[in-house]
This record gives sequence, structure tokens and C-alpha cells, in this order.
Amino acid sequence: MAPGAFVSLLGPSGCGKSTLLRIIAGLVPPSTGQVTRSDEGQAGAVGFVFQEPTLMPWATVWDNVYLPLRLAGEVGASVSDRIRSTIAAVGLEGFERSYPRELSGGMKMRVSIARALVTSPELLLLDEPFAALDEINRFKLNEDLLRLWQSHHWTVVFVTHSVFESVFLSNRVIVMTPRPGRIVADIPVDLAYPRASGLRTAPQYTELCRVVSHRLAEGMTV
Repeated sequence: MAPGAFVSLLGPSGCGKSTLLRIIAGLVPPSTGQVTRSDEGQAGAVGFVFQEPTLMPWATVWDNVYLPLRLAGEVGASVSDRIRSTIAAVGLEGFERSYPRELSGGMKMRVSIARALVTSPELLLLDEPFAALDEINRFKLNEDLLRLWQSHHWTVVFVTHSVFESVFLSNRVIVMTPRPGRIVADIPVDLAYPRASGLRTAPQYTELCRVVSHRLAEGMTV
């Protein structure tokens, strides 16, 4: 995978998308083969956003975002600046002292993303982070994620069930078959960045969605 790529893993439930993400992160050992990462062993090199926000309910937004830095023993004014700027980058400036119970679902997911980003990772792994959100919030977070990605140049692997989301976000879509999960298609998405909401009705976008949908349907019969 090229540095700075945005790759989506697309496939049905149970095909192994989330497992593959955990293997890449080093959380699960592969049954065969191996994963090689250039950032292996570097603290904070990987950021992981799970399907659920998994926030500490007793902690403020600030303290939830601070968690990975605190676990790494990082303190000082520079840490505070990083937390503050990361919270602002995900659109939560002014909510630093709020608790998870006071936030909407979309805001909780923004906190989870901020917590993954505060360590300045080189690789960002996202496991269906927007699946539980309404369409309006999902579209807005798609666009915000792309804006952040273009600013920071991470390498991103994004798991989704949505053909439309995978094409909107990615420059490459990998299609997987049902269990046992195998890769049946690796589709380049040749759409220019930045991608705004108007792209969703553009002919080239809808045609790429048709192509990806067709390959996904083919994979279901393999």
C-alpha cells in the first residue's frame, strides 16, 4: 500500500474485514503469512477508530482525547496544545469539558477520531466508524475525514459495508467475498480530491458506484 493512500475494505458481514484491520494493527496474529509495516515499533504510529466510540463515560472530551498521551507518559504544555488543536480539528472546539452523555452520536464519534489522531499516527485504521449515524451526520463526517486526511497525509484503511461511502472516500476499493473472506477485486477510484457533497450526484461517481456494486455482487457468488 502506497504511503498516503486511502483504501476501503468493502464486503459483507463476517467476511473478515474487521479481522484484517486488527491484523494490520498488530492486535491479532495472522494464521499464515505476515504483515510488514514501515512504522513497526514506533509509539503512536497507528491510530484505530472502532465501530463504537468506546469513550470513558466518567471523563470529559479533553480527558478522553488525552488518554493515549497519558498512557505514553506525555505531559506538558505541548501536549495540551496538541489536544486542543486536535479537538478543534474534528469540530468540537468549546466542548472540551463536556461528558459523553452530553454529546450526540456524531459528536461522540468525533471524540473517538480525535483520540486516534492526537498521537499523530502515520497509519489510521477505521472500522465502520459511521455505520450507526444518520445520513446527514455520516455525509458530514465523510467530508470532514477527507479534509483531515488531505491536511495530514496519513495512510488510511477504512472498513465499510457501503459502496457509496467507499467510492466517495477512497482512491482504492478492495472488495472481499463472504466467508472465507478473499479479495476478488482491487478497484482504483480515479476521482479528483477534494471531494465535496456535489460529487454524490456526479455521473462519474455514480458509474464507479455501479462498477463496485457489480464486483461486490460477483464476489457474493464466488
